[in-house]
Amino acid sequence: MPVFRWVGIAASALALGTLFATPPDAPVKKTDAFLTAETTGLLSIEATECFDDPEYDPMADDRVVVYIPCEEGADNQAYGFVYAPEGTFDRTAVATFAAARCGQAFDKLWRGASAEGLDFYPVLPTAETWADGDRVAMCVVYRPTGRLPGSVLPLAGR
Repeated sequence: MPVFRWVGIAASALALGTLFATPPDAPVKKTDAFLTAETTGLLSIEATECFDDPEYDPMADDRVVVYIPCEEGADNQAYGFVYAPEGTFDRTAVATFAAARCGQAFDKLWRGASAEGLDFYPVLPTAETWADGDRVAMCVVYRPTGRLPGSVLPLAGR
């Protein structure tokens, strides 16, 4: 009889544990509004480098992007830059241009199964950085379901 009692207790504990288990995070969709060229720390990120999502830094009194070596795993990886044409700043036009160009580069780099589980977003200049001559949008790859396990850039010649 004592064995049955332990089996019942274990089953009850397991059932109770499922009530309080947290569900996996829902996939995240990052868009051109996620970061901008004015996000502190972003301008120090180069193509192929990885970085985490911005977090509030009390020392900077701002949200800050931090470089992370890709082999340590990160939230994002820059995979290129596109240059918007000169002209008056039109955020919608710049966003459309950057999404199309970053999308073309994404499709060229990640084909078929290598694109599974990945998505991209552009980081746009702002009206303020545009006024200072910034015409660059950064193309960023990420996993909507979590961190990148390391660099996800395809190797040359593959």
